[in-house]
Amino acid sequence: MILSEINIYPIKSLKGISLANALVEERGLEFDRRWLLVDENNQFMTQREFPKMALIEVKVNGESLTVSANDKNLEIRFDAVVEKTASAKIWSSRVKSNVYEDNINQWFSDFLGTNCKLVVMPGTSKRAVEPYYAVRKYKDIVSFADAYPFLLLGENSLNDLNEKLENPVLMNRFRPNLVVSGAVAFAEDNWKKIRIGETVFHVVKPCARCVLTTVEQETGEKDGKEPLKTLAKYRTKNGKVLFGQNLIADKAGSFIKVGDSIEVIETKN
Repeated sequence: MILSEINIYPIKSLKGISLANALVEERGLEFDRRWLLVDENNQFMTQREFPKMALIEVKVNGESLTVSANDKNLEIRFDAVVEKTASAKIWSSRVKSNVYEDNINQWFSDFLGTNCKLVVMPGTSKRAVEPYYAVRKYKDIVSFADAYPFLLLGENSLNDLNEKLENPVLMNRFRPNLVVSGAVAFAEDNWKKIRIGETVFHVVKPCARCVLTTVEQETGEKDGKEPLKTLAKYRTKNGKVLFGQNLIADKAGSFIKVGDSIEVIETKN
């Protein structure tokens, strides 16, 4: 088994970036979901309500991000925040965040057709992972990802789903950080601890899926009820549709790269 893809999503719910290698940090991969769009009430925004977010491309360039949509580009310097802060609301968490300049916020507001602003999570803000699933209770932290630092999915798990769909879907519907090739379908469900290259990860919780998976990432439009409808027929447990696994790194500071071997250290059974 090898690591076949590494993906980051610097601004939550915008288009992802595929990488050849990445630094493992406590909150997730470097640059992954450190930025967030929030509405006028500081509530987080995603493709669930604004599927057009899928059309905004993001690039990381040294000390800045570049976002692009409709042939319009905007450079966002990491230090282009103002003194104003916001308590960004994401699920049950509130995160003290730094707000960007008005011209940056206006660019996103114009494209999405709603007033919003861009915030970034400073290093001083610590958003805790749910204690029940934490490896280090009250110490494991996460970025603006839904709940956990890393999301892993197997290629053959997607292949299994696509065999059941009239119109197959791409991996990007599920927005994983880590993609595994060479494992049987849903092998990841039974993993408890794995090693990718030199980095050990704890497999802590299945990923519950939502309507975001129905957004066609190339068009920014909802594509009916699939693949969620089909997934629900055979991947539902306790009322939740499960697909992929959430991970927490044993420790931060190492690099992983595409092609790294994957070793199962411990299983759940």
